Amino acid sequence: MSPSTAHPARPFGRALCAMITPFTPGGELDLDAAGKLAARLVGEGCDGLVLNGTTGESPTTSDDEKTALVRAVREAVGPGPSVLAGVGTADTRHTAELAGRAEEAGADGLLVVTPYYSRPQQAGVEAHFLKVADATGLPVMVYDIPGRTGTRVEPATLRRLAEHPRIVAVKDCAYDLLGSTRLIAETPLAYYSGCEELNLPLYALGGAGYVSTVANVAPRPLRAVLDAFDAGDTAEAARLNARLLPLAERMMAAGLPGTVTAKALLGGPVREPLQPADRETVDGLRGLYEALLQAESVVSVLPRTAACSRTSSSGSSI
Repeated sequence: MSPSTAHPARPFGRALCAMITPFTPGGELDLDAAGKLAARLVGEGCDGLVLNGTTGESPTTSDDEKTALVRAVREAVGPGPSVLAGVGTADTRHTAELAGRAEEAGADGLLVVTPYYSRPQQAGVEAHFLKVADATGLPVMVYDIPGRTGTRVEPATLRRLAEHPRIVAVKDCAYDLLGSTRLIAETPLAYYSGCEELNLPLYALGGAGYVSTVANVAPRPLRAVLDAFDAGDTAEAARLNARLLPLAERMMAAGLPGTVTAKALLGGPVREPLQPADRETVDGLRGLYEALLQAESVVSVLPRTAACSRTSSSGSSI
């Protein structure tokens, strides 16, 4: 989706999936599986895909692999859907280099996380985002997730960043609905929920949509919540959202990374240091997933046997 033709308040669409990165049984990047997964997600309602984020196991993929993934997904989905490339690192120069490579590979936008671990002052955070935004012609989504990075993008910093013509959106994991509501009202930034339980609340407050890990396995039910809200049926939106919560909670709040729980359902290995889910977790997730789809009358797209238990993690079933 060309940013110039997107809805001005939703520069990348509404329903975005933080896509997993498929690997072969031997642990190599599986570009064929990635293309097939991307095409399926778009076909089932995703307006865009966010690649090379934490859900995409970016800490364990090389720069070349990241670039190859963007190129393969771009080819698989064509020019319509938004393809955003995660390029965030703790090094401004390296982030800018990744941004340039993502642009050359066909990305429509960049997801840039706050520099992590080093915990720079707000002046450094601001300079980081500005330099990355200046490195390419692509629009930027700022990823504010202080629980992971150790540093929040403070509201005053976001107000200044919003003045840059290419800093257009925020993936919001700050857990501050009051602050987000104020920034939605006071800036042109498009706010996307990065927390599954806040998808509908933030949307109701004027947010643009979501960037969801759960969308890897349940893209249609997630989109249906926004569709109901946009149709003016807030009660139906709340009902559909409530149906999603058990699966979302188990996937995102069970003490395991979302990558692990998504692959527990879809199949395929994770790269170390991550470990696959155990059989009890896989079975619990599948039960919640099947219950959701039965309630929604949606056909399951999962393999018959999940391939991510500790005893059967060698296949790529995506």
